[in-house]
Amino acid sequence: MKDDKLLLAYYGDDFTGSTDALEFLTLAGVKTVLFLRKPEQKDLDRFPGIKAIGLAGKSRSMSPSEMGTELYSAFENLKSFAPNHFHYKVCSTFDSAPHVGNIGKAIEIGSEVFNQKTVLVSPSAPHLGRFCVFGNLFARMRTIGNGEIYRIDRHPSMIKHPVTPALEGDLTLHLAKQTEKSINLVNLTTIEKGTSAVLEAVENNNAEILFFDGFNLEHLKTIGSVFNQLTTDKTLFSVGSSGIEMALGLAWEDEKIIGNEAIFESAGEVSPILVLSGSCSPVTSSQIEYALENGFLEIALESKAVDIQRQEAIIKNAVARIVDNFNQGKSTILHTSTGSSDPRIAETEAYFRSKGISENDIQKQCSTLYGSVLGRITKEVLKAVPLKRILFAGGDTSSYAASELEILALEMIAPIAPGAPLCKAVSDNEWVNRIEMNFKGGQVGTADYFIKVLKGEKL
Repeated sequence: MKDDKLLLAYYGDDFTGSTDALEFLTLAGVKTVLFLRKPEQKDLDRFPGIKAIGLAGKSRSMSPSEMGTELYSAFENLKSFAPNHFHYKVCSTFDSAPHVGNIGKAIEIGSEVFNQKTVLVSPSAPHLGRFCVFGNLFARMRTIGNGEIYRIDRHPSMIKHPVTPALEGDLTLHLAKQTEKSINLVNLTTIEKGTSAVLEAVENNNAEILFFDGFNLEHLKTIGSVFNQLTTDKTLFSVGSSGIEMALGLAWEDEKIIGNEAIFESAGEVSPILVLSGSCSPVTSSQIEYALENGFLEIALESKAVDIQRQEAIIKNAVARIVDNFNQGKSTILHTSTGSSDPRIAETEAYFRSKGISENDIQKQCSTLYGSVLGRITKEVLKAVPLKRILFAGGDTSSYAASELEILALEMIAPIAPGAPLCKAVSDNEWVNRIEMNFKGGQVGTADYFIKVLKGEKL
């Protein structure tokens, strides 16, 4: 392998998922940079020794037609750097539906761009409490700790997901609603037999999409070894959670392609911090409640913020309050809801219905508009005060919020929780360059998560 050869490039279907992959590659000792716009070679040249790149996207909140416009261009861009592997990174709970975040559509595009007859799909991420058994996805409540494990269509949070509620536990059936491509599965009994048996199953497969079960790290290592051996003279395209980064990392380490794991010191306390939450998850709700009990202040972003005619006044008021809190040394949480029963959710949906927005498009509009408002508020706050650390909660809204901040790329600087590292922003604008940022999905973290980010401590 050439010294300057990229081991992997990936496209993340939202921001929180993109930093998830960034973390596992970095911890494996693979120097990785996550770009927030399509990179050019000169952008990669700013990071000597780079071995993997990511592109943080928004396709999880896009319609299939929008995904076509977005992904053809993004995939071709990343393909131009000739990585060994290309990974379309999706959420570990496989969030998707025929009308939004359609993973089948992404597979169809990737199959065409990379000229690959069979697309390999590995959803499991046991390090995050995500397990795929005989095609069925199981998820632990929270990504850390000893929470209960549920089949995804019985998961208390995922069955209430505001955009893509989990209605089917069997991922082969779930995906079949999103594409006409044929689907097959390498199940646990074959995975258990090891690399040779899995390679044989791949060789004998005739389906256009091939799923892989996975229950533990040994299974991931087998999957990573298989994927690595299938990489020949062209890029191998795969789809799945950050378990793919974990799998490849384990295989690369075993095959001496990479060295030792990276070691990070605690980032240390930075106070005050700003938390921007567009999450409806009960996990995030409990984190907001805990933080308020421990000295944080809150600003409830009113539902009228989605009305473009009212946005300027609402943004100006929120910025003034956050700056005032900052000058008093108080960390602030700006949130769009405190759980799925928050009345602002119903108010927002009613507003969009009054504008003739279809039910399928309402949640997308919520993500886009709330995310944009949160980003614009953050931008003005950063210009006004020397804020050093920001926490974004909620995968869909954070994608749009971060897009407002003119960030070129992110590099990991310290672990906080599995799948949600603390990162450093790289930008040509001084008001955002070197700002520390943490992107947290709805299910990530324990109740004291916001406190841990403030203190820079690993969970």
